[in-house]
Amino acid sequence: MTTSTPLALYGPDFAADPAGHYERLRVHGPVAPVELAPGVRALLVTDYQAALDLLRDTHTFSKDPRGWQTTVPPDSPILPMLAYRPTALFSDGDVHARYRAAITDSLGLIEPHVLQRQVSTAAQRLIRDFSATGHADLMTQYARQLPLHVFNSWFGVPEEDSDRLVNGIAGMMNSAGNAAAAYADLVAVVTRLVADRRVRPRRDLISWFIAHPAGLENDEVIRQITLTMSAGHEPSTNLIGNALLHMLTDPRYAGSLYGGAMTAHEAINEVLWQDPPVANFSAHYPRYDTVFHGRQLRAGELVLVSYAAANLQSRPPVGHDLPRSGDNAHLAWAAGPHGCPARQPALLIAITAIEQLTSHLTDMELTCHPSELLWRPGPFHRALTHLPVRFSTLTGW
Repeated sequence: MTTSTPLALYGPDFAADPAGHYERLRVHGPVAPVELAPGVRALLVTDYQAALDLLRDTHTFSKDPRGWQTTVPPDSPILPMLAYRPTALFSDGDVHARYRAAITDSLGLIEPHVLQRQVSTAAQRLIRDFSATGHADLMTQYARQLPLHVFNSWFGVPEEDSDRLVNGIAGMMNSAGNAAAAYADLVAVVTRLVADRRVRPRRDLISWFIAHPAGLENDEVIRQITLTMSAGHEPSTNLIGNALLHMLTDPRYAGSLYGGAMTAHEAINEVLWQDPPVANFSAHYPRYDTVFHGRQLRAGELVLVSYAAANLQSRPPVGHDLPRSGDNAHLAWAAGPHGCPARQPALLIAITAIEQLTSHLTDMELTCHPSELLWRPGPFHRALTHLPVRFSTLTGW
């Protein structure tokens, strides 16, 4: 493999063995050439220290993709994830600070004890729906549904729009042929919700975004909400799914999720090191030609961070006895000024979801070998398609 033949980060081969791909990329050093979609090349940072340096360097790198995206075919399936919108994700400096304040301040109005109660109630309702059957697909019947119930409450989304939101977010993350249509439908749902709240405000996140002192224009409100939904639902879903798989296959559980040695929090933390739900992202663009960790970068070219590859290089060993603060040094939430603003709500959702499930269904086991599980293709996420389990039936609760 040379710089003229970058390694593809899409398709079933990458989805089945991302760690193997990252290992092959290391021959290029800290920064390696990759292909995100047919004909769309980028550079991927796979080294932990180089990733931190990139994420923190606002002088050399910009988050604004508008120059780069003129070099990409307008129908590329990668653009719904990377093309410019007026959001915190694609902005620098004061503009970024203004957008981010609207997001963090609005999320800060969600009280943790209220959120935990909402998650617990939704989890129990979902578990009750399949607990008497003795089997379930924990992705489609639980991990994907639970964040949606919570988000519907936060954003005041009507039940009839739920599937459109999930399909829109998932379609965008998959970066396949329907990505642009999926994102457009997601924006259409949010646009209608924002229009309704301008007439009939409620005690929900949409109304709080509209009323925020940042004074966001209508499109800015729509785009921040769309970003918050996308960055919240899909990663939360996959964090729950990946952590459940880890708990179902880790020998420390000795066949019992409830009686095992690992807590939900510990399992989630290990997954954030080993299989983060967002594997590769944090798009940056050099402001000028430069050399970064030995790699020549051209102004405006796309440089991504592989949280997964960087974590694999630096993660603590299983069963280590490092201080707890060292456990949290993974890059699953990114770092620097664009680090994830919703890590605490996301952790609370995932921990509560897993604790509720494992306290009721204590003898769950996979109905297939772990090697038979399929992962959704796409360069950005680490996402199971299904997680089939069986368990003793529960009735009357």
